[in-house]
Amino acid sequence: MTWFEHLLYDIVMNTWHKARFASFLAMAFLCFVIPVMAVYSGFQKQQNIRHHIADHVRNGNEEIEAKHLNAISSTVYDASQEYGIDYRLILALMKVESNFQHDAVSPRGARGLLQIRPVFAKFVAQDMGIQWNGNETADDPGTNIKIGVRVLSDMVHRFYDVTTALRAYNMGPERTRGLPPGKMSSPRGFPGQVLREYHRNIVILPDP
Repeated sequence: MTWFEHLLYDIVMNTWHKARFASFLAMAFLCFVIPVMAVYSGFQKQQNIRHHIADHVRNGNEEIEAKHLNAISSTVYDASQEYGIDYRLILALMKVESNFQHDAVSPRGARGLLQIRPVFAKFVAQDMGIQWNGNETADDPGTNIKIGVRVLSDMVHRFYDVTTALRAYNMGPERTRGLPPGKMSSPRGFPGQVLREYHRNIVILPDP
């Protein structure tokens, strides 16, 4: 091999090694950047949805305090993710149950945003590891939402149908089981009110 061929060979090999190193750096960069961008995109989506939840609740109750609004938007989103329930359905249930009044109390004693019954909610709270302090716990917006969404999730898994689950949420699972099948799954009454509100929310609020 002549000196020229040696020189040419060295140049080719150096170029090849540099190209390989550049490719390695590019791959390493992409392996780092893509996950970071995915996490950032997910975070941006979360923040966007939380912002829409806060606006939606504020529009429904302009007198709500900022501290309660922050707790509501965060807890609605987190609970929807934890239990796999569309946050727009949770907001629809909240609208029908309390009209976004965190201190609402029904004639039958159901309390808060999702109108949980303290006697029943106490056992749910204990199962969730939430300390129960009576009406103080039931009236707390964040805790009320956590318990209410847990109950709704349980009803969905028990009846395998959102309409029936909403009826069971409203009147209790045992009373719901005692209904004729057609009435059990009928959207008339309370389930229909929530579902109509839910469909309105689908139009105006972003997908989960």
